[in-house]
Amino acid sequence: MILVSACLVGLHCRYDGKTSVNDELVELVLKGEAIPVCPEMMGGLPVPRIPAERVGDKVINKEGMDVTKEFTLGAEKTLDLALINKVEKAILKSKSPSCGVGVIYDGTHSRTLKEGNGLTVELLMKHGIHIENEN
Repeated sequence: MILVSACLVGLHCRYDGKTSVNDELVELVLKGEAIPVCPEMMGGLPVPRIPAERVGDKVINKEGMDVTKEFTLGAEKTLDLALINKVEKAILKSKSPSCGVGVIYDGTHSRTLKEGNGLTVELLMKHGIHIENEN
C-alpha cells in the first residue's frame, strides 16, 4: 500500500482549493493500491486556506500566522495512517510545506525554492517510509 497526496488524485484540498491531478495515481487509488491523504486538512486547516511555507522548524502562513501546530498534527495523523496500513512508500505533492520532498518554498512567499522537506515528509522518512514526488 502507498500513500498519495489527495490533491494529486482529484480531491480539492490544495491551499487554493484546486487539484493537481495525476492520472496514474488516480488509477492506483481506484485499484485500491493507494490511500489519498491531505496532512494539512487532517491537521484541521480549511480549504481554501492562506498559503504557508516552512521557516526553519515552523510553518508560517502569508499573513504571518504560525500554523506549525496544525501542520504537525496533520503529519502525525498521516504517520498513524501509514503505520496502520503498513505503508512503505508515499508519492506526495512537490514543494509543499507538508508534502514536499527535496525542494520546498523558502519561507519568503516569493515562490523561491530551497533544499528541504515538508513536515510530513520528515516524519514519514524518520519511520523508514520512502518518499517520492509526483514528478
